[in-house]
Amino acid sequence: MSMPTLKTAVSALALMAACMAVPAYAQSGDAPVIVQPDDWSLVQRDGLSVVTAPEGNLDIAVVDVGPADDALAAASAAWQVYAPDAQRTVELTTPAASENGWDQRVSISYATSPSEQATVNALALRQGEAWTVVIVNGAQSTANIRSAAVSLARDSVQAEGYEPEDFSDRTAHRLTPERIALLRDFVAEAAETLDVPGVGLALIDQGEVVFEGGVGVRSLDDPAPVDADTRFMIASNTKGMSTLLLSILVDRGQLDWDQQVVELYPSFRLGSDSTTSATLVRHLLCACTGLPRKDWGFILADQDTPASDVFRQLSETAPTSAFGELFQYNNNMAAAAGYVGGALAYPDMEIGAAYDRAMDELIFQPLDMTDTTFDFDAGEAGNWAPPHGLDVDGNQTVMSNHFNRGVYPYRPAGGAFSTASDMAHYVQLELSRGLTPDGERLVSEQNLLARRERGVQVAETVWYGMGLFDEEHWGVPVVTHGGTLLGYHSNWYALPEADVGAVIMTNADTGAVMLRPFLRRLVEVLYDGHPEAMSQVEAAAARLDAQSQVRRQGLDIPGDTAVLEGLAAAYESPGIGTIAIFENEGQTWIEAGSIRAPLATRSNPDGTVSIVSVGPGAISLEAEVGTQDGRRTLTLRDSQHVYQYTETD
Repeated sequence: MSMPTLKTAVSALALMAACMAVPAYAQSGDAPVIVQPDDWSLVQRDGLSVVTAPEGNLDIAVVDVGPADDALAAASAAWQVYAPDAQRTVELTTPAASENGWDQRVSISYATSPSEQATVNALALRQGEAWTVVIVNGAQSTANIRSAAVSLARDSVQAEGYEPEDFSDRTAHRLTPERIALLRDFVAEAAETLDVPGVGLALIDQGEVVFEGGVGVRSLDDPAPVDADTRFMIASNTKGMSTLLLSILVDRGQLDWDQQVVELYPSFRLGSDSTTSATLVRHLLCACTGLPRKDWGFILADQDTPASDVFRQLSETAPTSAFGELFQYNNNMAAAAGYVGGALAYPDMEIGAAYDRAMDELIFQPLDMTDTTFDFDAGEAGNWAPPHGLDVDGNQTVMSNHFNRGVYPYRPAGGAFSTASDMAHYVQLELSRGLTPDGERLVSEQNLLARRERGVQVAETVWYGMGLFDEEHWGVPVVTHGGTLLGYHSNWYALPEADVGAVIMTNADTGAVMLRPFLRRLVEVLYDGHPEAMSQVEAAAARLDAQSQVRRQGLDIPGDTAVLEGLAAAYESPGIGTIAIFENEGQTWIEAGSIRAPLATRSNPDGTVSIVSVGPGAISLEAEVGTQDGRRTLTLRDSQHVYQYTETD
């Protein structure tokens, strides 16, 4: 699932111009080359380049170290050049796949305390015997707000003489049975390497589905194989479909992309009056309004929250960057987009039910997406793939889908179940520019393509449109979106110039790192590229294993008895929800919104103690234990927000 802030109403053209400022390449003497993002400052001296965010609290430093014994020695030497007084403990060191011409890449993360809200990491890069180190150091909130600039600067550090592959002057091969087999074999090998139980897969070439099926099993508890009709949750892949609904309504004359949202839905409010009045329909899914990501707001909310609560939460969310300035992905804005569309299509219905009906009648039925639904009971019945995640000891395990039911009130942003076969029909629509697989026009080409217009920049060759990413990799244009929920990770890709598309769906958290290598493998197969995809998967598998070990080593399980016994039975945060602490089969458990899991404790570098939920899966709750005014508190943080809970009487 996932959006941005406004001062005054601006035209789409002005917004696009503001979002696409070209960064300058900075080089001075023998200082390393780095892209200087727009509005960032630059300091250089021999062997060192540092770009600093406009807020002044986040640096990206590039240090040419020269020869060193290994990556850690190179990173230590780099810190001595950049910030010799810094005292940071290495928390995790993992290999990264070779790219950008480097012979070796090693990621290094450093220990921080939750209250610091800091991002501190390094990337050690070796070419021959010489090392270059990229250090990211500073405020987590700024790193989140300016994630596009961070990616742009960090990824610009390339080995001397590196020339990336460019397939722009090549013609793509057709997906023959032999090339399809290469892709299926890659998916099977990647799934085995990453311990992913099941993968749904579909391939489209020249408008036709040339393969649909699966790899592996639906569940570790069920040997039934994944096939083309196995349902997975598709998470944020729902967003492009919600924007498709708006495109159809534009065709029908029921709204306009440049119409104020408050004209269509008068109760729409954001945390700033100027932002509210400036928000046009096209901004609901542009990730450009300055509203920050606020996922914990709905993760911590009660699961029976009505759809209308999306609008309450938005009214309490203020922008943290200027309108049109930066990529900030906000799931509530995407949910509001779908609900506004549903309200226009069926104004006499409750907005959630109206959205469900509009999506079914205007999109799913015309595209013959018969197994796609927002109904959890239907989605979890019959041929479906339950989610899987690593337990605290790093073992793959079947998970309850309880956590993901929390997305239901926000479902236009990411709450659909679908199949490889159904998603292939959707990708066929994208490739045909608005035609169903039967050749009927569902949406005008103009309004389908409006969703792909480049808005805020996300990385050097990646832009966000309206619920879709417009990207270019190795000279190949790609339209895409991904989806992430607990235990579910998926992507679809449309390569318009090759007239090729693909769908990949996984039922394990470890499947997340398969998705980008799959795109690389698809391009390799189409254009006879250098085989790099599998090495990316292998590096990711090693990183996941190392992360799991470090996480386990840092936790006291089943928890510090004194800390757990000192917790209150119940806590509350006004406007967010409640936290319950209780005993379950001899363990201390926590329940907070969609989180329900046993607890561990962790001692932080600053002397504080946190409780940490240790249920299986990649999403866990971490709260710092404290007191305020004589009352016990739990403090949760994400990159831009602090949620404080106080014990109840």
